[in-house]
Amino acid sequence: MSPSRQPGRIDFGLGGAITPAVKGLIIANVSVYALQIITQRFGGGGVESLFALTPHLMWEKKWLWQLATYMFLHAPGWLFHLIINMLMLWMFGTEVERAWGTRRFLQYYFTCGIGAALVTCAAFWRDTTYGASGAVFGVMLAYAMTFPDRIIYFWFIFPMRALSFVLLCAGIEVVSLLNLPDGVAHTAHLGGMLFGWLFMKRAWRVGALFSELRWRWRRRRLRVVDRDRRNYPFH
Repeated sequence: MSPSRQPGRIDFGLGGAITPAVKGLIIANVSVYALQIITQRFGGGGVESLFALTPHLMWEKKWLWQLATYMFLHAPGWLFHLIINMLMLWMFGTEVERAWGTRRFLQYYFTCGIGAALVTCAAFWRDTTYGASGAVFGVMLAYAMTFPDRIIYFWFIFPMRALSFVLLCAGIEVVSLLNLPDGVAHTAHLGGMLFGWLFMKRAWRVGALFSELRWRWRRRRLRVVDRDRRNYPFH
């Protein structure tokens, strides 16, 4: 999967020059993964038990940090889990961060990640979840909504619009969720996309949402008044 910067132009430059927030997130994820490997080799399992998301333990022991820390953990025995998440974060996140700015991008990233955790808590109370996938799926949605007509080369072969690509990914996640459990947190993926959509629609920023609706209403009234004036029978 490769985002192209201009429709109709084949561009395999991936995400381009790495941006500050994306760089920091990748370094943090890789560092934590190295810590997981080291502790596992010496017989310790404290990293996952304390910082992965296990809803019933989080609630009983008040380990609320798990809502955020689980995003920096990945499966120690499956390096591809880390690689694919970081690759997707770089490919899509750098473009979004350049367009939005570092501060807003980080707010969005953690909103998606924590939102994915909350959805997971509601669906899988006793399971353990870790990985950046929920936040990364949110970043993919942000890319598609910010650059809907950009061309994505699915599997580096099939061109499609960014918005179509993300809708396809969401559909795959829904179908996968309905099938037998496969060990993948499809609920977290969809939860990250849901909270990303809510963030971009400003669903919980009531004041900003009200101001925008009021502006749209005034603009509509102004158009009506202008149209009425043009139709007025002046003599």
